[in-house]
Amino acid sequence: MRQLGVMLVVLGGVIAAMGVAFLLSDKFPLLGRLPGDIHIEGKNSSFHFPVATCLIVSVILTVALNVIARLLRK
Repeated sequence: MRQLGVMLVVLGGVIAAMGVAFLLSDKFPLLGRLPGDIHIEGKNSSFHFPVATCLIVSVILTVALNVIARLLRK
């Protein structure tokens, strides 16, 4: 039962961190508009897929999670 409690606390922290990231996303105007992001605008619709932004966020999260995992192992 203790493991479930710890998992819920960690999950809550992750959700709270994501909420803060969404609130602060306006402060970083380049995210979503980097070279390599796909933006197609039609007459009545538009499509946006931030390829470069996804890659950068993925690298940052991978490094951060690896650092956290190594710190928790010790």
